[in-house]
Amino acid sequence: MAGTPRERAREQTINDIVRIGREQLSQVGAAALSLRAVARELGVVSSAVYRYVGSRDELLTLLVVEAYNELGEAVEQAVAAAGEHDAGGRFRALCRAVREWGLREPARYALLFGSPVPGYQAPAERTTGPGIRVVVALVRLIDDAYRAGALAANPAGSGPQLVQEPTPPASAQPGAALSDPLQHDLAAIRREFALAVPDALVARGTLVWTSLFGAVNFEVFDQYGRETFTDPGLLFEHHLDVFAGILGLP
Repeated sequence: MAGTPRERAREQTINDIVRIGREQLSQVGAAALSLRAVARELGVVSSAVYRYVGSRDELLTLLVVEAYNELGEAVEQAVAAAGEHDAGGRFRALCRAVREWGLREPARYALLFGSPVPGYQAPAERTTGPGIRVVVALVRLIDDAYRAGALAANPAGSGPQLVQEPTPPASAQPGAALSDPLQHDLAAIRREFALAVPDALVARGTLVWTSLFGAVNFEVFDQYGRETFTDPGLLFEHHLDVFAGILGLP
């Protein structure tokens, strides 16, 4: 912790406020977050807390940024550990890291991906960068695999086949024409991230991204029901094989 003693003391106090805020998330939820309760836990009057964190919304923003960065770091470390040339392993490591973090931190996951907190609007200039770390890691992973020639030529036909699948409609076939507005949006994404992957694969990556978080949401928020799956982790691993097949990853 760098800086003058005064600066270090201020940083430590803010860290303590954020720590107590995390505890409140687990105990009462984001909607009931209270700076007065934080002050009580710190053993100071509420006006003292406002010198460091100006409002409940400011505390929520600190918690959002911290949680996004912690999730992003977990994902990036998992991908790096999987090995540079193992595209399928890197993809599965990313997905497992999201699930593991969500199950380990359900209250913080809910803050990021659950119901909006009434009256709170996250400031985009502070939360967008941390908030897209996971999707950026996924996009880079797919693009790297494409550039390396590690994707199957026909991803629609890859992945596990437990039963005979019906033939996908023409609109879902690889190389199928995309509408002009969709092409425009996908091309903008490709330019923003300097991607080599074609538009159709960007669209498939979007499907996988939303499906991944949908699957994790169902577990974190217990939407399957407690007795539906003996081991939800096995279902998730099956999902990963399906997701990989959609992208053409091994």
